[in-house]
Amino acid sequence: MSINTKKQLPCPHCDHMNNVTVWNSITADNSPDLKSDLLHGKINFYVCGSCGYRALMPDPMLYHDNGKKLIMSFSPCADEECAERLYEKMAASSEQSGEMKKLEGYNLRFVTDINDLMEKILIFDNGLNDKVIEVIKIMVLSQEPEKAEQRICRFGKKDEENIEFMIKDNKEDMLYTSKVPAETYNTLYKQIMQSGVKPYSFSWEFVNKHYASRILNGFNNNLR
Repeated sequence: MSINTKKQLPCPHCDHMNNVTVWNSITADNSPDLKSDLLHGKINFYVCGSCGYRALMPDPMLYHDNGKKLIMSFSPCADEECAERLYEKMAASSEQSGEMKKLEGYNLRFVTDINDLMEKILIFDNGLNDKVIEVIKIMVLSQEPEKAEQRICRFGKKDEENIEFMIKDNKEDMLYTSKVPAETYNTLYKQIMQSGVKPYSFSWEFVNKHYASRILNGFNNNLR
């Protein structure tokens, strides 16, 4: 069930009072319209009707897709250390509550960036696994290692032959695309699963570039 909270808040720029609907939980199976709005950046954003100021609301949200056995806990946070603390606290609380027994076979994700949330929805919608996609994103950026830190790579789209990634270069203010053969994904998926990584979750997982780096380091250690 999708749940929301109504708020009235002053604009931090012009003090105009605005009515805001904050979604605390979205169940995609029952609310495809809300899912569409989320993917188009229309959910949990404060928009001032007077001056046009726009900002993401700081409220957490739970995204649930029963059909894909996917649950994502979204807690807006830009600081990596803060994000790790939030993740560890949530994972520990979930483990103690015993709720994990009810979520066998699910993919459980902790997300702190709204763009990551939207990207992961698209990844699972395309029948892909985000653990493998995060590894491929590192591989794509490593093609030009001297520019990797200034670039962000995101999943774009998929067809029968290729998976397309969008690369934003923040320093050069340029947008690029990179295509990876679907067969490369299939090969990596098999290798990663054979290494012991599971296609589903035993607990909440924070699947990002750091997670992918640990997977790659495991590969490298096994090759020594």
